[in-house]
Order: sequence, then structure tokens, then C-alpha cells
Amino acid sequence: MLTQENITQLKQSLRGKLIQPHDEDYNSCRKVYNGMIDKKPALIVKCANIADVITSVNFARENNVLTAIRSGGHNGGGLGICDDGLVIDLSMMKGINVDAEAQTAWVEAGCTLGDVDHATHAFGLATPSGIFSTTGIGGITLGGGLGHLSRQFGLAIDNLLEANIVLADGSYVKANAKKNEDLFWALRGGGGNFGVVTSFLFKLHPLSTVYSGPMLWELSESEEVLRWYQDLIKKAPDELNGFFAFLTVPPFPPFPEHLHLKKMCGVVWCYTGDLDKAEKVFEPIRNFKKPALDFVGPMPVPVLNSLFDALMPPGLNWYWKADFVNEINDNAIDIHLKYGSEMPTPLSTMHLYPINGAASRVKNKDTAWNYRGATWAMVIAGIDADAANNDKISNWAKDYWEALHPYSAGGAYVNFMMEEGEDRIKATYGDNYERLAAIKAKYDPNNLFRVNQNIKPKVKEAVAN
Repeated sequence: MLTQENITQLKQSLRGKLIQPHDEDYNSCRKVYNGMIDKKPALIVKCANIADVITSVNFARENNVLTAIRSGGHNGGGLGICDDGLVIDLSMMKGINVDAEAQTAWVEAGCTLGDVDHATHAFGLATPSGIFSTTGIGGITLGGGLGHLSRQFGLAIDNLLEANIVLADGSYVKANAKKNEDLFWALRGGGGNFGVVTSFLFKLHPLSTVYSGPMLWELSESEEVLRWYQDLIKKAPDELNGFFAFLTVPPFPPFPEHLHLKKMCGVVWCYTGDLDKAEKVFEPIRNFKKPALDFVGPMPVPVLNSLFDALMPPGLNWYWKADFVNEINDNAIDIHLKYGSEMPTPLSTMHLYPINGAASRVKNKDTAWNYRGATWAMVIAGIDADAANNDKISNWAKDYWEALHPYSAGGAYVNFMMEEGEDRIKATYGDNYERLAAIKAKYDPNNLFRVNQNIKPKVKEAVAN
């Protein structure tokens, strides 16, 4: 039980802000990206610095308080928030330092992808991660970090050089390839299970402008497009990325009025090769079948990474289902065509994000991410602004996923999962799960950090006399 005395002591120990249910900004601070999540913590600490994080972790441990860690609050299952517990909110910790010569960026965990793009783009550099600029760097990185540049430069975790982390015992450590190597291995895909990461050191790549954007085709052409796309992306050079989608055209400019609210299929492209060669690279793509809409052209990296922000503002209701996918066979195509034509609301969608190319050339055993051999990370997202449609969007996503799951690779990208139970988590980490559970037992034996896709600490077997 929390007492007023120890809450007062916590408040006095902080340089940041302690927010409680009676505070005016409590309701705004407890909101996360997914409007379907409505949890009410007892305490929210908006940390100003590492000392605040250490203080908060010690408070949580000493008082046995359920604890959630929040970076950007984008998690589909709302795992950056909890009922009746403590939220360690890192959103005030936004320091970024770009070393242009070394081509690295030190980034505090409260930053969004947009913050990182803003800082690195000034130097003509970028690091691969994400689709929305509003996503928090903490959660997306720890879960893996896929996006527009995955085929070119790998996942975010493949470009993570170092992390600083507050452990469950309140100690502050560094993890990299030479120090706390087991922890560094686990952080790269193992989620928030091992502590509160306060900063990341990322490798950057020379990249300023890409040839990118969406191409859309008629829904009636989906089978032909999907078959062509599958063959193309499996053979494409690393410089070409593109994710397939079923979508409804937004009813506002720059989309042409005759396409407004029309269900279509499409690919969002990103080419990072020589811009002088881009038109030639895309010539066979455009010749395959004339798209109904072609918005592909040169654009700065930050523009691509924020292209869909306005379409998906915080507070929409989301229900996500996901799987890794190796092949899209005839049965799977039939299922996609059925449910792609039945999207229940204008924002509901299905995406197939390629994770071949550079991302596939890291071995499963080299990081916690266990599906390097998969071709795509698929997500089915039922989305709407009206909570009255929550059952409709959830049922569509569940039915779509249940029909497709037999043709999947098994597990799913943890950042696309709701709260789905231990079996799904084990399926996602596969052969890496036991090692993760052992590392969890070493660094968080009492499972303080369990508001996540939780990996339970491995229990030591009793030694027989």
C-alpha cells in the first residue's frame, strides 16, 4: 500500500514532475496513442533525467508497485501505461547528440522518431526505424525497429551500438558488444523486460533524399498486384523497399477526388540508391500495370517518415493482429482478397513490411529477434475514431488473422502485438526464449518490469542431494 508519506518523499526527490489522479493534467498525461486503452495509474513520474529514473525504479521496487515504462506511448496494447501502478514517463528526456564524423547519434529515450530525423537530417544522415514520426524511439527500438529502410540498412537493433539502462536494483549500467554483452543481446528485440533504457547510441548512414511514396491500384487488381509484388520484393536489390497495403483512400487533398473513400491496394516505396537512376529502376514497376495513383518521387527522409502522421493522429481506436510471413500462397491470397475488400472502416488496413534484404543477413542467434528468415512482418489493424465501432474493427482483425495464421511463420513482431498471452510471446522468440528468460532472471529476477510482452525470469532448478 502506498502511503502519502512515501509519495511525498518521492515527489521531493524528483527534478521532474509527479502527477497524481487529482492533478489537472492527469487525464492528458495518462492517454496513450491507442484510444482503445483507458488505464488509470496511481502515479506518473515525468522524469527530467537519469536520477529521476533511478529514484522511480527504487521507489517501485521498495514499495512493490506495478510499473510501466513509457517512451512515446505508441504501443498497440497500451503497455506503456497500467492501472493503479507507477508509470515511468521518459518523454521529457529528449537529448540528442549527432557525431557527424563518427556517423553516430546518442539519443535519449524520450525522443520520437521525428526528433531523431530532425537532428540527423541536418547532417545528411539517417538511421533506420519506423513509419510514423510520432513513434517513441524507446519502444520501437527495443522491439526490433522495422520501417522504410529495413531492407537497406537492417532493423533499428542492427544499428544499435550501445544502450544505457537502469536495472531493477537501481544500478545504472552500459550495455554494448564488449560490456554486459548478454544484456546488450537481450535488449535488441527483447522489449522492455530488462530495465529502463535511458539512452541509445545509433549508427547513422549517409542519406538525405530518397525516391519514395505510394502507388495505388484498383482493388479488383489486388490478386495480380500481390503476386507481382511478392515476386519482385524477394528479388529486389537492398536499395529498394516497399510495403504492400490494403487501404481506403483518404477523402482530402492531395488525393484526387474521384478516389476519395475508395478501397484500393498499394505499395509504399522507398528507394535509397542513386537518384539519377531512380526513374530507370522504377520503369519496370510502372510498366507492370499503370497505377491509379502514383505519388512516388524524390523527398527528404523526414518527409517520408512523417507522410502518414496526419492521417493517424493520437487517440484513434486500434486493434492489431500480427504474424511473420514467409510465403503468400494461393490460399493466403484468397484470404487477403476477401478481408481486404471487407475493411470495416476507412482507416482500417493491412500492411506487409519486408524484412528480407539487409535485415535477413543477421543470424537469429545474434540478437533476440528470432525471425530473420521471414520475408514480411504483417500487421492487420482495425482502426476508427469512434469507440462505438471497437467491436467491428476488432472482430474484422481477429477473423482476418485467424484465417491467415495457418499460413504464417508462427510468431509476430512484438511491437505489433496486443496482450496475447505467454504462448504467443514464446512463439515470437522461439529458440531464443530460454536464453532471454535466463538473462531476465539475472537482471530482473523478481520481474519488476512486467508490463510488456513479458518474458518471465527462468526459475533455477533445485539441485538434488
